[in-house]
Amino acid sequence: MNSIGTPWLWGSFAVIVIAMLAVDLLYQGRKGATTMTFRQAAAWSLIWVTLSLAFNAGFWWYLKGTLGVEVANTQALAFLTGYLIEKALAVDNVFVWLMLFSYFGVPAHYQRRVLVYGVLGAIILRTLMVFGGSWLVTQFQWLLYVFGAFLLFTGLKMAFSKDDGGDLGDKPLVRWLRGHLRMTDTIENERFFLRRNGILYATPLFLVLILVEISDVIFAVDSIPAIFAVTTDPFIVLTSNLFAILGLRAMYFLLAGVAEKFSLLKYGLAVILVFIGTKMMLIDLFHIPIAISLGVVASILAITLLINLWVNQRAAR
Repeated sequence: MNSIGTPWLWGSFAVIVIAMLAVDLLYQGRKGATTMTFRQAAAWSLIWVTLSLAFNAGFWWYLKGTLGVEVANTQALAFLTGYLIEKALAVDNVFVWLMLFSYFGVPAHYQRRVLVYGVLGAIILRTLMVFGGSWLVTQFQWLLYVFGAFLLFTGLKMAFSKDDGGDLGDKPLVRWLRGHLRMTDTIENERFFLRRNGILYATPLFLVLILVEISDVIFAVDSIPAIFAVTTDPFIVLTSNLFAILGLRAMYFLLAGVAEKFSLLKYGLAVILVFIGTKMMLIDLFHIPIAISLGVVASILAITLLINLWVNQRAAR
């Protein structure tokens, strides 16, 4: 797999990720910590975004000094585009988490531990999927057309599908997990397992964790191929993905109280997926520059949010 990543770049990235995890998971996620307020979540979200942009600036500066300004501009734009795509698609993932916590009645102060393990699991799964996907695309370039068709289909399905108002407990996966896990009836503090009379039981919190991890895999199937439309370099794909994921916990608490105000966001995300899928399917006929892709994705998000604000204001009158 050809990659812009050098041992120095990979090592620097690993050190930054470990340091960020230490802050996010050991400090914010320490036992007994309370849930984030909206103001704290906004502050931490700003911190994660700033660190991601700072990494990209350092990445650009390093490439400018080693490979020239043209390569630096192209690769830094690819990182920024991938990061924006992943951040946008992650919002839908957060909404699913909100639904899971609401359905299972998980108190806010117990959600912390699920999110901690959820982010760790997402990092491991995304890393494996990025390297696996990059290898497949390198060996079988025609897979880009398959990814493009899949994203096009997913975008259209997202745009025209109705909200599923069914009972989450009736879903086949939830029924199967409940049927194959010896489970307690109630949440037992932050514990995933406990013993009663020498028998090990899972708690509903463990079931929620499984569903959180499964939801991340499902959304990764969309987001990772979407970044392949921008670049197939595993360093760019992985770094942009993981920097977006590291701020997911703060994003969750930021959106927890205002999720209902973004009811039109799914349509914006659908348009983004359709655009990216179309770009991948036309990759050998018409090349869309990365800068234009970044502008299109950012514009779609901005227009969607502005329309959503306008609709909310009209509904409030």
